[in-house]
Amino acid sequence: MASSQLEKTYNPGEVENRWGSYWIEHQFFQPDPTNLAPSFSLVIPPPNVTGSLHIGHALNTTIQDIIVRWRRMQGLNTLWIPGTDHAGIATQNVVERQLAQEGQTREHLGRPAFIDRVWKWRHQSGDTIIEQLKQLGASCDWTRLRFTMDEGLSLAVREVFVRLYEEGLIYRGERLINWCSRCLTALSDIEVEHEPTKGKLYHIPYFLVDDPTEFLIVATTRPETILGDTAVAVHPEDPRYQKYIGQEVQVPLTTRTIPVVADPILVDREFGTGAVKITPAHDFNDFEAGERHGLPRLGILDFQARMSPMGLQEAQADPTLQAELNFKSVQEARAIVIEALERQELLSKVEDHAMAIGKCYRCKTVTEPYLSPQWFVKIQPLATPAIQAVEAGDIRIIPDGWKNNYLGWMRQIKDWCISRQIWWGHQIPAWYCRNCNKDHLPKTSQAGEAPDQKGIPSAQLTRSCFIASDAQPIVSRTPPQSCPTCGGTNLFQDPDVLDTWFSSALWPFSTLGWPENTEDLKTFYPTATLVTGLDILFFWVARMIMMGLKFTGKVPFRDVYIHALVRDAEGQKMSKSKGNVIDPLTKMRQYGTDALRFTLASMASPGRDIKLAEERIEGYRNFVTKLWNAARFIHLYADGPRVSLSVELRPFPDRWILSRLNHTIHEVTKAFEDYRFDQAASALYQFIWHEYCDWFIELAKACLQQENHPDAPATRQTLLESFEIIQRLLHPVMPFITEEIWQSFPHEGPSIMTQNFPTEKPEWTNAEAEQAFSLLQAFVNTARTGRAFLNISPSQAPSIYGVCAHAHDTATMGFLTPYIESILRSSVITDQAIPPLRTLQLPSGHFSTIGIPVPNEIDLHEVVKKIQKQIGEKEKEVQRLGSRLSSPEFREKAESSVIQESEDRRTKLIDELGILNMTEQQLVSMTT
Repeated sequence: MASSQLEKTYNPGEVENRWGSYWIEHQFFQPDPTNLAPSFSLVIPPPNVTGSLHIGHALNTTIQDIIVRWRRMQGLNTLWIPGTDHAGIATQNVVERQLAQEGQTREHLGRPAFIDRVWKWRHQSGDTIIEQLKQLGASCDWTRLRFTMDEGLSLAVREVFVRLYEEGLIYRGERLINWCSRCLTALSDIEVEHEPTKGKLYHIPYFLVDDPTEFLIVATTRPETILGDTAVAVHPEDPRYQKYIGQEVQVPLTTRTIPVVADPILVDREFGTGAVKITPAHDFNDFEAGERHGLPRLGILDFQARMSPMGLQEAQADPTLQAELNFKSVQEARAIVIEALERQELLSKVEDHAMAIGKCYRCKTVTEPYLSPQWFVKIQPLATPAIQAVEAGDIRIIPDGWKNNYLGWMRQIKDWCISRQIWWGHQIPAWYCRNCNKDHLPKTSQAGEAPDQKGIPSAQLTRSCFIASDAQPIVSRTPPQSCPTCGGTNLFQDPDVLDTWFSSALWPFSTLGWPENTEDLKTFYPTATLVTGLDILFFWVARMIMMGLKFTGKVPFRDVYIHALVRDAEGQKMSKSKGNVIDPLTKMRQYGTDALRFTLASMASPGRDIKLAEERIEGYRNFVTKLWNAARFIHLYADGPRVSLSVELRPFPDRWILSRLNHTIHEVTKAFEDYRFDQAASALYQFIWHEYCDWFIELAKACLQQENHPDAPATRQTLLESFEIIQRLLHPVMPFITEEIWQSFPHEGPSIMTQNFPTEKPEWTNAEAEQAFSLLQAFVNTARTGRAFLNISPSQAPSIYGVCAHAHDTATMGFLTPYIESILRSSVITDQAIPPLRTLQLPSGHFSTIGIPVPNEIDLHEVVKKIQKQIGEKEKEVQRLGSRLSSPEFREKAESSVIQESEDRRTKLIDELGILNMTEQQLVSMTT
């Protein structure tokens, strides 16, 4: 295809829309069934169907897309599966808010109509983030878009549930679980976020029944739960309390008595008073203690986190107090209980106490430990193989530092509560026979809902937590037609749905067709790499490993790359309330998608959070412009004679740039292999801007602008050849502009995506050319520095002197001189001594001295004043950096990269001061 000119200014929006559509229309993202090369597959971490692209998505997707485009260009049979997660609680909340605006509730609609309403919302709005991922350039196979509640994945979910139940790895039981009283559902342990807060520690006497003159002081942070106490615990070796073990004490504000028990596990003798109350229905540690001692469980809160009249009655609370407490919130109840304790002189001391409170990860409501029948996965048999897979190296966690986090959490893992009391999600495939379980089910009202038994709205009781834990479920892949025990047909399905992460845990193999042994499953499973954030290492990654090993016998992926979190420029978490959110879609429109992608890649350093400032994106937009202008320059000289010579016969600048390009190919490839996207971006940036554009293009321009220059045909060939390779090397990171540029030059094939990723060519490596070019660069840079000091143009300094320190460098200068002269636009004299008068002499790399004659019209006094000002400024900066680096606090708190950056900056400033001082001394001597 012939060369075509580029517009003067790069228009990212138009280019991105055009090539994004082109790639999808031509099916370049789909694997080739005829490709016999090894497969390479990824599954996208499915974003919530409610979501819109945020900066974390942009980072995650950019990294995945770099990997996928690179592997595809390497010739692997590549598949990247996209999809979205049904996001149970989040999606239900979105639709419930819509209903609230219409004056409706889901209870008014009823479950079937509400589910229909959610599906309607999903079809209308649920693919917003998919379109945004396409805008980002994600090269997923969009023909395989999956949804965690589509028919195939729903089949996989039912199959896994039934198999685990049949093996005794899923069970239903009454346990203490985390409960969100706003979402009205159970939460798993890792769905609860713990936040530090300032609380109080209340000291309360519990009087002995046999001797009311004696008492134990119990310290608690939750006085409102006193009414649910079923024991007081002390340490068996604590001499203060040994005589009380086995005795009974009076529960304050009630008519009940409870035993004093010895428990070395629960009690810390150094905390509080050394005596603690046990409330098994409202504290996880107390629940375990209750199991050890066979204590009853008294639940005094309802599922809306209000004081339950039935629970208070069972706890034998003081009737007057009970009347005050009925249906009160936890905070209201605490105040009432504290006041009652004070009235009865039962509050001996209150002190400040630092503590952590659990909050729902979705709505940030304070969670309550709540005693409830729920469905659980018996996790230890699944966790053991998942631990072994990582320990044996079958799965690599990158960076390696997160491996211990994974193993530590997995070794302490608890059974997974998988039931959720919401309507949107995979309804649990279990049914109950009303005849066989009539004593275990709440009686139904005419509306088909449990009546008000504890003063709670009956519409809220359509949850399995109100079905007794010893009810007998019928677990089945398909709805049973009759009860296998009695033959009755009066059945109903468990109303709860599965935790969203249950279906997500099956994502790597369910998206490939499991439980069927499909060709996709055989070809692309296990997947190669999972790219994810640390925040879902336990939510999702660990569970995928457990489920993958259990149901396929294979790990779900070989590598887990955990990327950093994106924060603002000050390192603060982005939030709307702080006003520091960087919207990727806005920045894509403002600076172009490639600039954003390159920024994120350049900052993706392992183990460090990304401090993202808009100036960085703007800076890489300038890099895009630099590349565009280089392409436009090459187009100016693309037409004309070309000759393809073996590398050793090409002109010196050509040999040098091909050697440097070869080195960059090596660096970028190794960085991609090591998941060091920051190093790949740095290598590309440094080579393209500071070597290719700053040096090679300038030398090529000098050659091609001369009529009938003998090197022109070879230089033109190298220019086009190297620039085409650069586009392929850069394409995984900057796909849009590289496609646009590549298509504008003569090429073969429909897309840069179908071309091979560059590989090293040993014959291009040329240490001799690189060493010689370093002499050229040192000479030119020093000459430019001297000119800048004197503020003179090339026309004012027609000649520059250079005296080499070594004889072999002098010989090298013989062929370097024409290139140096073309860049400096001055003659270079290397065979004469430097004139001693009115010549600025500066050291330069391998050269002992470079001399720049000072024109008579230069006002040396003004030049000296300017240089002295620079010296003063740089000395202050050196002093500031020295103080900073000598501070123990700075070295203790700052990241190693920041310390190194400060040290490098100080060293550079000291070198610059040396040159400035030398220049000042020479110029001052010229004025005397």
